[in-house]
Amino acid sequence: MGAEFLESLEEGHIPSRDVSRAEDGSSCPSKAGPEPLSRWRNLQPGLRARRFCLEHAQLWRWILVGLLGTAYAAFLLIACLLNFQRALALFVLTCVALVFLAYSLLKRLLGPKLRARVRLRGHRRLSLWFKRCLALAAALALVLWLCLDTSRQPEQLVSFAGSCVFVAVLFACSKHHGAVSWRAVSWGLGLQFVLGLFVIRTEPGFIAFQWLGEQIQVFLSYTEAGSSFVFGETLVKDVFAFQVLPIIVFFSCVMSVLYYVGLMVTMGTTATETLSVAGNIFVSQTEAPLSQEGVKLTYGDARNLIEAASSGAAISVRVVANIAANLIAFLAVLDFINAALSWLGSLVDVQGLSFQLICSYILRPVAFLMGVAWLMGVAWEDCAVVAELLGVKLFLNEFVAYEELSKYKQRRLAGAEEWMDSQKQWISVRAEILTTYALCGFANFSSIGVMLGGLTSMVPQRKSDFSRIVLRALFTGACVSLVNACVAGILYVPREAEVNCTSLLGTPLGSSSFEVYQCCRDVFQSLEFSPGALDNCCRFYNRTICP
Repeated sequence: MGAEFLESLEEGHIPSRDVSRAEDGSSCPSKAGPEPLSRWRNLQPGLRARRFCLEHAQLWRWILVGLLGTAYAAFLLIACLLNFQRALALFVLTCVALVFLAYSLLKRLLGPKLRARVRLRGHRRLSLWFKRCLALAAALALVLWLCLDTSRQPEQLVSFAGSCVFVAVLFACSKHHGAVSWRAVSWGLGLQFVLGLFVIRTEPGFIAFQWLGEQIQVFLSYTEAGSSFVFGETLVKDVFAFQVLPIIVFFSCVMSVLYYVGLMVTMGTTATETLSVAGNIFVSQTEAPLSQEGVKLTYGDARNLIEAASSGAAISVRVVANIAANLIAFLAVLDFINAALSWLGSLVDVQGLSFQLICSYILRPVAFLMGVAWLMGVAWEDCAVVAELLGVKLFLNEFVAYEELSKYKQRRLAGAEEWMDSQKQWISVRAEILTTYALCGFANFSSIGVMLGGLTSMVPQRKSDFSRIVLRALFTGACVSLVNACVAGILYVPREAEVNCTSLLGTPLGSSSFEVYQCCRDVFQSLEFSPGALDNCCRFYNRTICP
């Protein structure tokens, strides 16, 4: 009766006294006389306005969007007029958002018509020959480009051969060779090559992605505000768990909010596999399963923005605990394995035998195929270090491997000697970059438990299927990271400016650096250096430069 009562009020009908009594739940006559009727008359304008707003809700949404868009455009215009260089980042992001919005609208409105007009009807054979000619032209262009570009740096040719080898290995290990879509493989490698060419070889692309990486680091640094308040600044700065693991909680919260506002579901696909792959690009291996769980839980059940953020943070607790447990267990196991190997090696007079040393020999061909070194050149010893880092990443995780890589880079930038006590202290810049790409993945044995725990919690009945294919997925993920490193090796060219060693070593030096080490390494090969330059080198490198 309540709904009919409100509808009658919105239509302008005055309820009778009987109705008012029925609504009040009282059968006795009212002592207030006509006051209830006057009150209902006073409510009619508000109820009519409510009905009008409900009937024209879409119109009000468009008006609100228009007002917000106008306000944003005015803000952007004022910011650009005051200082365009300062507002350049916001201007570029706005242009990118407008391009995607325009593409989405055109695809929705004119997509079927454009596809119908562009499609070649009745000319399938012509279309097939056109595709074959286009593929042949692309292959010839790639071969010509490789011949011209690798003439000065043959390491790039090794990286190209390595990418072919890794793709061939993946195909050979495939369970269903006939189901491999070479069109998808070609398109994926081609798009990766074009994007890498834009990022690595062009100055605008390099600057744009460098800026994007810096902004992501700034975004991740906001995690420190919450973790410092909970754990304290000392623990956050010094303890790995309190510094890294809270990022997962922050990202999970952000993912849930993005699902709630509908941004994550605008990728134009509903396939779980595609969504997981796309999620791995922007979030980590631990948040990618959360993106699937978010479709079912957070996005579907959250009633407001705060609940979505809270649910996302709560979901990540299990994942964080799983990662911490795996790190503790696998690092302890690694230390035990190294102690056992060292003891076994000492029995046969082999000193320094460890898991990392074994990996440096077993995975050295893999590092060579990445293009770290050219045959048995100067950088061949870098392959041993890169292979060791690959082994740490594969059997432990990428966190530990990146931490070790950062130590090598810090020693190089500080100008440390390349060799000390028969141990290589740093690797070349090219080896650092290729290793960065090769380690950028989540294919390691410690992640098996994380993935199985996350996926089986969502689909318990598929646990046996997940367990059967998890090792194959691990191998595939590791090879894909190596292919990425090979593509980077094909395109990488040194960006360091040439150092004037005469001017650098001719002035008193307060500290060493990589440039100082490079100049001091060649100090005896030229007659242009003064005795002061030799003194500068001997102060820092008395072991190698001045024995």
